Amino acid sequence: MGIQDIIEGKKQWRAHTARVKALPPDYQIVYKEMQKYLFKVGPIDLPDGPLLPGIVDFFEEGVAAGKGVLELIGSDVAAFCDDLVKDSRTYADVYQESISSVDELASSRQVRRRT
Repeated sequence: MGIQDIIEGKKQWRAHTARVKALPPDYQIVYKEMQKYLFKVGPIDLPDGPLLPGIVDFFEEGVAAGKGVLELIGSDVAAFCDDLVKDSRTYADVYQESISSVDELASSRQVRRRT
């Protein structure tokens, strides 16, 4: 990743956050909670992927339609987020795979020692 990529990424992120700040306060609060949750459990490509801008698009459409944010996503924000990332590879998946590979390696070493 070169310096130009970093600069471009910052420009895109600033434009994204400006769109979030243009949303009504209740939408901003929910978006920030979703963002925190997704950065903890979300997909690996979250910072560079289409999910966060897609959420802002969805919220902007909701605002234009005159709907409240909870009308769009329901009262369980975490469940809504989980549905968004259900088919994505997450950091939890990577962690689970690393544990599985360590367990498999340990098991194979024990088998070799016994023989």
